Amino acid sequence: MTSAEYTIREAIWPEDRQYLRQVRESVFVEEQGVPLEMEWDDDDLTAYHLLALDGEQRPIGTARLLGSGQIGRMAVLPEWRGRGIGRALLDRILVQAETNGITKLFLHAQTDAEGFYAKAGFTAVGKIFYEADIPHRKMVLHPSAFDS
Repeated sequence: MTSAEYTIREAIWPEDRQYLRQVRESVFVEEQGVPLEMEWDDDDLTAYHLLALDGEQRPIGTARLLGSGQIGRMAVLPEWRGRGIGRALLDRILVQAETNGITKLFLHAQTDAEGFYAKAGFTAVGKIFYEADIPHRKMVLHPSAFDS
């Protein structure tokens, strides 16, 4: 995925770990107060990762897809929000899931991001719960959303 302002490419763990770390620690740890030890897990070793880069190849966004169908670690640096990068990352993750035959997709959305995911076809299910003291809700994607 390429636009005039940014590109999105697959990130390879561990070669691109430092770039993923720059975005995720800036957004989740520094901005949102997630404890550093909660941000990094063994799932990073096997996840499909995406990295958004600005025109100078600096990291500006991330996303990952687990084999279980869980989408996560969606993050865009504050100064790059509102430019379609988050949606482009999510769309690319959905294509990868379809390519891999993953039809049951879900995520744990921060409640203030539920609208973003709803626009992409996700539906909130269950009660609000907390991860790192931040309210979240599980959201699932109906398989027909791949047809749009």
